[in-house]
Amino acid sequence: MRLTKYGHSCVRAESDGGVLVIDPGVYTEAAALDGVDAVLITHEHADHLDVDALAEALGKRLTVTVHTHPSVAAKLDALAGVVTSVESGQTFEAAGMTVRAYGGWHAEIHPDVPRVPNLGFLVNDSLYHPGDSFDLPTDAQVDTLFVPVSAPWLKLAESVEFVRAVAPRRAYALHDAVLSDAGHTITDGMMAKLAGCDYARLVPGTTID
Repeated sequence: MRLTKYGHSCVRAESDGGVLVIDPGVYTEAAALDGVDAVLITHEHADHLDVDALAEALGKRLTVTVHTHPSVAAKLDALAGVVTSVESGQTFEAAGMTVRAYGGWHAEIHPDVPRVPNLGFLVNDSLYHPGDSFDLPTDAQVDTLFVPVSAPWLKLAESVEFVRAVAPRRAYALHDAVLSDAGHTITDGMMAKLAGCDYARLVPGTTID
């Protein structure tokens, strides 16, 4: 797979079978959805799901499929006919790739803020995108992990422990649009020192193999 990191929480995966995009939200560049064959949505928050942008992109490619939790699918009337509901533990095919869903709930922001369903997605037994959670991809040997590094619901120690628990070959920053340049410097330095694997933050639009 060729992987491209786009703004904030969006990751694009390309293989001989097609193009798969995870979490194109309001901080995501429009180019992320060019030529897309399937879209995975971890949860309903706007930084992971831009319904208008998604509807516009899918209007240009009528064969695109969208896969997400039933609670999110119920909110996507504008995409009727292309959305498939996915439950935690389910394995399915999307854009010629094998995907398995994990988890179930968004990490707690505050006891007074209602939690919403959240799925993590393991693609081709290699790439793991957890959405807004630290749910572990059990029984999987992850090669490439995208790890949330900044959010109202986390502290950096949790990001470090998540990477250590998953034990991937390499990890990249996710959920990073809200950090300042100074914040990136601090976070990048701490994660690289403590993660226990190769770690980096990719500038949006960067592609890796």
